[in-house]
Amino acid sequence: MKLIWLSDLHFLATGNVLGHDPRLRLEAAISHISACYPEAAACIITGDLVESAEPEHYEALQTQLSNLPGQLLPLTGNHDDRDLLRQVFSLPNVAMAEFVQYRVDFPRLSVVALDTLVSGQGYGFLCAQRLEWLQQTLDDCRDGPLLLAMHHPPMKLGLPILDEDNLRNGQELLELLKGRNNIQHLLLGHVHRPVAGLTAGIPFKTSKSILYQAPPAVPAWDWESFSPAPEAPAYTVIEVTETGVTLQEMCFCPYELGIVAQ
Repeated sequence: MKLIWLSDLHFLATGNVLGHDPRLRLEAAISHISACYPEAAACIITGDLVESAEPEHYEALQTQLSNLPGQLLPLTGNHDDRDLLRQVFSLPNVAMAEFVQYRVDFPRLSVVALDTLVSGQGYGFLCAQRLEWLQQTLDDCRDGPLLLAMHHPPMKLGLPILDEDNLRNGQELLELLKGRNNIQHLLLGHVHRPVAGLTAGIPFKTSKSILYQAPPAVPAWDWESFSPAPEAPAYTVIEVTETGVTLQEMCFCPYELGIVAQ
């Protein structure tokens, strides 16, 4: 079984973001995914679906995302509006009533999606209600393998400017996850850079953005000097077999660059 993981679309119905066309970049990603992985069971999107949380952007995005294979599993990011996302996108029936937080079971594993949004803020937070739901969900699938997906990383990644807006109660989350050996991977968005490692004994990976990439930590930069890095966008292919889970990052070349994706 294959799952596709995308992140940080920053979609707009019209206009560009930092010199990038979000519609063209997403179209290139969808075309690449549809050509290479039409059998994918689901597509996970770890937040920042839109650049500006307005109904017209979500509606245009939903139309474009309908071309992806498999079930669509959207999450909130700090650019999103929770209520608008719920109005436009169909969530699993088991989703929390007030949050974009849910669990979806597949033949070989479950995907648990967390809602780390704090409306109007760049950082993330998981309130007591969301953490209680997570603890119960983890207890319910204690024996089955699962992936845990969220927008804000719960730990520092060595990206000084970006680390300021991670999950504010990340340590509380990691304490809850500690010792749960069935968690195969943490899927993290928000930072627009690929970082992988181990935290609380659990493998994690952050994702490149479909739209633009943040520069590496060296040489140092701040928001005044920020400019997107000249790097190709990417999505991740998650393959689940009887022997485990592999994550393969797939770079694609946006058509606007005049380069055919390999």
